[in-house]
Amino acid sequence: MIRQEAFAHPQWGWLKTSLHTHTTRSDGPFTPEETLRLYARMGYDAVALTDHRIYNRRAFAPETGVLVLPGIETDGGGRGAARGTCFHTVGIGGMGDGGFAQDERVPTLPADGPAGYQPMIDQMRAQDNFVIYAHPQWSRTPARAFEGLTGLDAMEIWNTGCAMENDMDVDNGFLWDELLRAGRRVWAVATDDGHSPDRLGGGWVMVNAHKDADDVLRALRAGAFYASCGPEIHDFYVQDGRAVVTCSPAAYVLFAGTHRPWWVKAAAPQGPTTQAVFPLEGDDLPGAFVRAVVVDAQGRRAWTNPIFL
Repeated sequence: MIRQEAFAHPQWGWLKTSLHTHTTRSDGPFTPEETLRLYARMGYDAVALTDHRIYNRRAFAPETGVLVLPGIETDGGGRGAARGTCFHTVGIGGMGDGGFAQDERVPTLPADGPAGYQPMIDQMRAQDNFVIYAHPQWSRTPARAFEGLTGLDAMEIWNTGCAMENDMDVDNGFLWDELLRAGRRVWAVATDDGHSPDRLGGGWVMVNAHKDADDVLRALRAGAFYASCGPEIHDFYVQDGRAVVTCSPAAYVLFAGTHRPWWVKAAAPQGPTTQAVFPLEGDDLPGAFVRAVVVDAQGRRAWTNPIFL
């Protein structure tokens, strides 16, 4: 059987990447330069400064060696039937001329519901952005709202700020699986949403790409990354009717598929596990998928993107 693998270029290595954080350009705690220096000290390779309603392309602290990805956080206010729901999206761009300009403002879009917010997503995609739906639980977004939103590339599975402040968006896997089972090919990311100093460095993505903004954008669109709050995922693939994940030492590994409940691979009594195998009997139908979650001894998680079978 042909091997289907999540990461096509392991020889390229991995970029530890922050896709959602804020600076004093909106409501963050540190200047862009200070923010990038902090992320550099935490071992990050790439950061998107996604301040509210203002686009950034500028490398504010080039001496750090941190790659700055173009980015923004946009929003829409729920009104009418959607009152109580808000819509927030993060856009990650490339370096081409077709995107938003440096310091370009994108105002809040009043929205009566998902259809009212759709023009924002359309605009972000038209200007070459990878579009992430931010903190769906904090935003009080029901799964049915996604039926009216097209063009989303990813959603936040974890948001450090919401997790610490509200005990929300700590694992949006149930919502993600519902979208995947409905045929929506949406990836998942872990982010910081850094509105205060203690929210930096809690969630990230590891991207299998060259250290180049356009190549990172390509890898994001291809799903060639995993999301994490701590554990490392070394490989994830499907071969000979089995899904296999190799990882840093884990307390247990979870697998989710299309047609069965969660399947748990617990660590052996003698210690943590670094590999788990999931048999795919009955899960290899057209449109089916499999994904894995690695959980370490501290309860921290890492999420693969799905492999579609």
